[in-house]
Amino acid sequence: MTARQHDRQARVLVVDDERALAGMISNYLDRAGHDAKMVHTGDEAVAIARSWSPDVMVLDLGLPGLDGVEVCRQVRTFSDCLVLMVTARGGETDTLIGLSVGADDYMTKPFSVRELVARVGVLLRRPRSSGHVPVAPLRCGALEVDTEAREVRLEGTLVPLTRTEFDVLATLLRQPRRAFGRRALIDEIWGSDWVGDEHLVDTHVAHVRRKLGDDPAQPRFIATVRGIGYRMGEGS
Repeated sequence: MTARQHDRQARVLVVDDERALAGMISNYLDRAGHDAKMVHTGDEAVAIARSWSPDVMVLDLGLPGLDGVEVCRQVRTFSDCLVLMVTARGGETDTLIGLSVGADDYMTKPFSVRELVARVGVLLRRPRSSGHVPVAPLRCGALEVDTEAREVRLEGTLVPLTRTEFDVLATLLRQPRRAFGRRALIDEIWGSDWVGDEHLVDTHVAHVRRKLGDDPAQPRFIATVRGIGYRMGEGS
C-alpha cells in the first residue's frame, strides 16, 4: 500500500455504461472501506482520472464511443493507477488487448461483485517500497532499476513501464539467479490470494521485453527457463 493510501481511503473509479452494475460495484466498494466514484463514458473516465487521481480504476472494455482500451491508453500517459479491466468478451484476444495498453489485471463478465471487490483489495495490497530505508538501484549490465524512484533506465535512457511491468522486472532483478514460475511471480506481485489465469504473467513479461528491446531468443536481460518460467540472465 502506498503512503498516500495510509493517509486516506483508497480511491476507486468505476467505469461502466451499465449504470445499475456500476452502482452496485460502487456500493460494495464503499462498504469495503474504499472511496468509490462511478462514471459511464470513456471521456468522463479520462477526465476524472486526471482530476481525481484514483488508486484503482475498474474499467469496462466495451464502453460505447471511447472504449476501455483507448481510455486505458490515454490514462497511462499521465497516471500509474492500477487498472482492473472488465470485459464481457471471454476471448484471449480481448484480454491481451487490455493488458497490452497497460491494464494490471482483468475479470470476465459475468462475475461476482464480491469477487471483484476482493480483487481490488488484492491489487491494493501489492507490496510497495516503503522508502524509509535508502535502497541502491538494481543493475543488470546497462539496465538500472531504481525501486525508490520507480524508474528504469537502459544505457541512461528512461524506459516507461507500467506499475505491473515495473514490479515484474524488479522482482526478477532482486533475485537474479532464481528461476521464477508463473505462480511464484504472482505470489510476489499480485499476492498469494490472487486467482485467475496465470498466463497473465507471460503477457507482462512480453511487454517488458519489448520495451527493453530484449530478444527472447537471445536475451540480454529476461531469460525463459524451459519448464519453469523466467529469470534474469541468459536462457537455458
